[in-house]
Amino acid sequence: MGSGRRAFAAVALTAVLVTAGCGLLGGGGDTTLPYAAPTVIDEPTTDPTTPDAPVETTPAPRPSSKKPKPKATSATPTVDPNWDQAPACATFSGPKISRTKIKSALQSAAKRQYWRTEAPALRVSYPLVKAIAWQESGWQQNIRNCDGGVGVMQAMPDTVDHMNLRFGLDYDPENYQDHAYVGANYLAWLTKYFGDEFFKGSYDLSTGKCKTHSSLCLLNLVIAAYNAGHGEVDAAYLKKKLPSPAYVDSVRSLMSSCYCDRF
Repeated sequence: MGSGRRAFAAVALTAVLVTAGCGLLGGGGDTTLPYAAPTVIDEPTTDPTTPDAPVETTPAPRPSSKKPKPKATSATPTVDPNWDQAPACATFSGPKISRTKIKSALQSAAKRQYWRTEAPALRVSYPLVKAIAWQESGWQQNIRNCDGGVGVMQAMPDTVDHMNLRFGLDYDPENYQDHAYVGANYLAWLTKYFGDEFFKGSYDLSTGKCKTHSSLCLLNLVIAAYNAGHGEVDAAYLKKKLPSPAYVDSVRSLMSSCYCDRF
């Protein structure tokens, strides 16, 4: 988020290690058994008229019709193959919050009403919030990026200050729940800004309003501005262009199918 900021979410590679091997038992030399003298067996001393004791027999096992299950040859991926590693200059500090808790916070943030008087019907959807969060941080609250972005939504300090001042709030970016709220609040602010500026007061963020991931619809403008800043979008819109097209395409794809959906 912020002008010129490059999203560092793309592809995190998962190494799958399959180990295979076999040990062969073998030996050399003569395998012929040595000759042994026959052993003399004494004649039975029992009465030949005594009947033999019954011999217990065990029935042969029936062949199973079930085929053995093949053994797994690869490990289940534990990271998103579409989320790249953090930049080398990024650092991690503070507690690591589980992604289950992060998901709950993002869902709560998507349900909030951010424009209670000026645009009470305006909502940001959970698919949009979760996709932005995954693209930005892979749902890691304790990450600190080299450009100043922090937390699960990678909000810039100036953005946090702006949201607090504009809405009379006191978001704490160190708190993962507040950080989810400030990111969703910023998306709501961008939605109203561009809705009033270019769409005659319409705040419809539905994907049905977008022909493609690169069209100049409200949803794509909001996503682009989260990465590049609203000023960059203003300038690009007048030229009928969409800034940060790769970022927008990635977020739009994550909205419909995200590794984060398994949490």
